[in-house]
Amino acid sequence: MSATLVARGLAAGHGARVLFSDLDLVVAPGDVVGLVGVNGAGKSTLLRTLAGELPAGSGSITLSPPTATVGALPQERERREGETVAAALARRTGVTAAQAALDAATADLTEGRPGADDAYAEALERWLALGGADLDERLEQVLAEVAPGVAPDAAMPALSGGQAARVGLAALLLSRYDLLLLDEPTNDLDLAGLEQLEAFVAGARSGIVLVSHDREFLARTVTRVVELDLAQQLVRVVDGGYEAYLAEREVARRHAREEYEEFAETKAELEARARMQRNWLAKGVRDAVKKQKDPDKHIKAHNRSTAEKQGAKAKQTERRIERLEVVEEPRKEWELRMTIAAAPRAGAVVATLRDAVVRRGDFTLGPVSLQVDWGDRVAITGPNGSGKTTLLGALLGRVPLDAGASSLGPAVRLGEVDQARGLFTGDRRLLDAFGAEVPDWPTAEVRTLLAKFGLTAEHVLRTAATLSPGERTRAALALLQARGVNVLVLDEPTNHLDLPAIEQLESALAAYPGTLLLVTHDRRMLEAVATTRRIAVDGGRVTETLS
Repeated sequence: MSATLVARGLAAGHGARVLFSDLDLVVAPGDVVGLVGVNGAGKSTLLRTLAGELPAGSGSITLSPPTATVGALPQERERREGETVAAALARRTGVTAAQAALDAATADLTEGRPGADDAYAEALERWLALGGADLDERLEQVLAEVAPGVAPDAAMPALSGGQAARVGLAALLLSRYDLLLLDEPTNDLDLAGLEQLEAFVAGARSGIVLVSHDREFLARTVTRVVELDLAQQLVRVVDGGYEAYLAEREVARRHAREEYEEFAETKAELEARARMQRNWLAKGVRDAVKKQKDPDKHIKAHNRSTAEKQGAKAKQTERRIERLEVVEEPRKEWELRMTIAAAPRAGAVVATLRDAVVRRGDFTLGPVSLQVDWGDRVAITGPNGSGKTTLLGALLGRVPLDAGASSLGPAVRLGEVDQARGLFTGDRRLLDAFGAEVPDWPTAEVRTLLAKFGLTAEHVLRTAATLSPGERTRAALALLQARGVNVLVLDEPTNHLDLPAIEQLESALAAYPGTLLLVTHDRRMLEAVATTRRIAVDGGRVTETLS
């Protein structure tokens, strides 16, 4: 079924804090709308509002036809205990809820309740529309294609992050919603998964609204961009794709700054002129008082006339200032100004593996021999489940080897975003959890550093567990800046970071002088960050090429 969503005058916020207002949006079949903005700008709130999960602060949302199905598919951070892959897919495609409604309608029909015929017909139509009739058949085929090795009866909590991301992709491919709302669908997907997701989005006949911080994915898929500009309290809608949005945003910012500067310059000139004219008026009045006793009536009249003219000119200039159309100064956006503090350099050799082998069930990594030297900048790529994380663990001495040997330099000071994210998940306040990692720092300095990473007084007093993934990642990056490291290990660092923060991270990496181990599927980051070596991991085999 083709469906169109129309939102008019939408507004949302948290308490007195307004996230966005006066948002108008039309999503027709085939549209792919990308939502962008800094963390906390309201992107996920907008998705949940469009899905009907949150009430709008004001405005309206209409679906045409009203019976159209809307599928909200956020990336699930927690996997449900006791849920199998098949059950998760049935739930995320809407079939589980539709089946429950059909079962209830069937029971009512059997008992002969009034109106049961219509309710049963409606429930059956929805179940069929969502693909309930052949879900089991399609499920096995799609899983084999996008998540090979993952069985339908496998427990979701037992899956790796990459496997869970592939199951999320399978849910998308299996879904038959009339409108799709996707929140960070690219997180944890490898390059092959990203290509499959891009092909699905490009070929979808339904309208799609998505949030993603993968710049290459946005450039390849979206047909329209909606920017929630929290700093300016504006909503910008740009047709023509992501690159067109970047160009138009730059032009709009330049014009806004130029208009304000022109207004400010004109106002300053008029105010200076008015002050000068008032000074002349005051001087003329003083001169007139001094010359009151002058017997020449013509001189008296001239002095009065001069003073009156200066007063009229001053009033005229003041009226021009009042008639100026006021242009508000564009509020400067908050920017993450990040640096990574470098500890004293490690020895010439940072880490080595010699004929190392790691076995985990049916999976085997190696044998691999690898040496990382001081100053190496290594990009590690490979499909989900290929052994990248196992390789990192073996290299850093955290994974026991079944054969071979590993060693880590004695002067190595590691900094890891993935590990640091895990430090901020407990019930302690963020301020306390962060302070425990840098016990020598005064509380005021901790607050100041976290504020530089967009974590304000409101954030630092919350429990770490209530932070969003993006906020926890910012805290982890702040910890890198506080500690000082000489070997930096980044495992998918762009997950959950907003676009400005990703760009700042890339700038910080460019200036970082130590050793870098970078695992990422972000194609633009791989292009932007200079590396000296590239290691590919596939099926437990490790190959290397020079960058």
